[in-house]
Amino acid sequence: MHDKVIRVLIVDDEELARKALRVELQGFPGLEICAECENGFEAVKAIMEIRPDLVFLDIQMPKLDGFDVLELLGEDSPSVIFVTAYDQYALRAFEARAVDYLLKPVRSERLAQALERVRLLLGKKEEDSLRRELLREHQDSLSPLTRILIRTGTDIAVIPVATITHIEAQDDYIRIYSAGKSWLKSERLSRAGELLDKRQFCRVHRSYIINLHFLKAIEPYSRESKVVKLANGTVIPVSRDGYQRLRGLLG
Repeated sequence: MHDKVIRVLIVDDEELARKALRVELQGFPGLEICAECENGFEAVKAIMEIRPDLVFLDIQMPKLDGFDVLELLGEDSPSVIFVTAYDQYALRAFEARAVDYLLKPVRSERLAQALERVRLLLGKKEEDSLRRELLREHQDSLSPLTRILIRTGTDIAVIPVATITHIEAQDDYIRIYSAGKSWLKSERLSRAGELLDKRQFCRVHRSYIINLHFLKAIEPYSRESKVVKLANGTVIPVSRDGYQRLRGLLG
């Protein structure tokens, strides 16, 4: 693995920070800096097109931060070293999971340690597991969500949660409906329910979550079942448990 040239992408919204890291990296053999990006949108596109082995990813960026980039990439994420201005105490979560990070300004000794760890973990399942766990904890800290990010190829959609009418389960995916359009996202419906505002979103059926803001009516469908009608005319089945949850929210 030490003979392999590691192709590197640098992502930071500050030009001086990118330059400083580039200068530091030039002192290490076996690295090729293949591109630099100044925001998360550029980063996702570049990673999908260039397929680097390693990304130095700034956490604090406008519009899309480092965690957003990680979420959008999903299984397509390369190895990542976070670069951050957070203090040491805020980084305990990273240390506990051996997901590496660098504090700005980056020091040569610390960079060497991070690169050595990357070479040891590169492409291993352990690394993927650590990354997923860290991302999950970050998402939990942001709950309830105010937006949902979806990537289709290199295209990114940012959907305000307030505009979502309903969400439908489709195997290991969910289909999100908003403003007359729909998007497919790799996510479980149960997980989406955990992250959304439980005062505003209700799981009315094992396959559906609705936004109460768009609820128009609850109507009988048969003797023992009901449906909800949304403001856009969509009709959605309601299970017995879903009806009880709905009643609880509506008072």
